[in-house]
Amino acid sequence: MASNKLLLMQILSHDSQLIGISRNQRGFTLIELVMIIVILGVLAAVTIPKFVDLSLDAQVATTQGVAGGISSASAINYAARAANSGKGVAITQCEDAGSLLQGGLPGNYSMGPPGFPTAIGANVTTGCTVSGPKNTSATAYITGIP
Repeated sequence: MASNKLLLMQILSHDSQLIGISRNQRGFTLIELVMIIVILGVLAAVTIPKFVDLSLDAQVATTQGVAGGISSASAINYAARAANSGKGVAITQCEDAGSLLQGGLPGNYSMGPPGFPTAIGANVTTGCTVSGPKNTSATAYITGIP
């Protein structure tokens, strides 16, 4: 029986040498693998913000929000004026639409190209450019009211 055990050990030893496995070969421990993952995570957290700058996207979205607010205010203003001619604000050019927002047009924003007033005809809806910080712009749709 001892000879059978010895023969089996020799066969297993011979097979493991054929496929390149030695008894002293070791892999990485779980702690070592976890530390590598942690280090990679820290590096990613530090370097990704340097490559991704979302401030311009945020400013574009803000300018679009201001333009949307002006468009909504214009629609409400037009409806109020249509229901009662004593209500609402007269809008004859794009620059007038900034006054429709509560508190007026936010700082660093302007309506239309500066120095070139864009006229709006009565009961005509016109696209007016809202310019914001960082050279962002969006279109607000304003309905003229005499």
